[in-house]
Amino acid sequence: MAENFKTIGLIGKYANTDLGDFMQQVADFLKTHDCHVILDQGTADTISLNGVESMDRAHLGENCDLVLVIGGDGTMLNAARSLSKYSVPLIGINMGHLGFLTDIRSDEMNERLDEILNGHYQAEERLLLQVDIVREGAVINESIAFNDVVIHKWEEARMLEFETNIDGRFVNTQRSDGLIIATPTGSTAYALSGGGPILSPTLHSLALVPICPHTLSQRPLVVGGDSIVEITISESGHARAQVTCDGQINLGVVAGDRIRITRLERKVQLLHPSNYNYFEILRAKLHWGEKL
Repeated sequence: MAENFKTIGLIGKYANTDLGDFMQQVADFLKTHDCHVILDQGTADTISLNGVESMDRAHLGENCDLVLVIGGDGTMLNAARSLSKYSVPLIGINMGHLGFLTDIRSDEMNERLDEILNGHYQAEERLLLQVDIVREGAVINESIAFNDVVIHKWEEARMLEFETNIDGRFVNTQRSDGLIIATPTGSTAYALSGGGPILSPTLHSLALVPICPHTLSQRPLVVGGDSIVEITISESGHARAQVTCDGQINLGVVAGDRIRITRLERKVQLLHPSNYNYFEILRAKLHWGEKL
């Protein structure tokens, strides 16, 4: 409820010194609503705000009722992963380019935040993925992804060869430049440019999108959100591979490794203005035709 939004965290785009004045405006506005404002320590390393204390990301999650993410979608992806275990709702203020996740424009910040702080908003839960790299039966590395998990070739022009299993059932073996496993949130990112479908963010599903497959009949596949997706790098392959989460975290893999992707139990909670319309965002960002 809105009356619980008393301690509010601020996270800014990484190492962006140009956001100082705007973030000070946000902090001052929140204080007019009697909110206690805390600045993310990573942001405070670049920007200092008058009368605002700073905390590391863990303490931000533990102490805040709400976190404002000021930047672009990349900033939101980073914030969502790092704060996922604290169940703190997130609001995105767009200072970037596309802004699928940071949907409040900077020029309407006061109006929209005033509505949200007074209880007029839409709450939405989004899927997160757990990624485990399994080698000889043991998990050697792991990460979380909000947008997508991408298995791709690394430093070589050769294709990858890998086997896909879903819920323990063999799907196929393919040779390609890689594979994108996207959440509905990530369906408008790399997966979309690879020819994948746009999934409504409320769907409980995943999209598997091949990257430049050698066999042209390889098409995107949509499966249930509870599916266990396992990708095994072929022992007969020659190219080195890498697993990338949200385009921000890189995990190395070798032949024989198994990449296991599952749904994370916890979800990301996003708050939107009361007039939020996902299809309006698609029209604006993808330049779709308006209604005739």
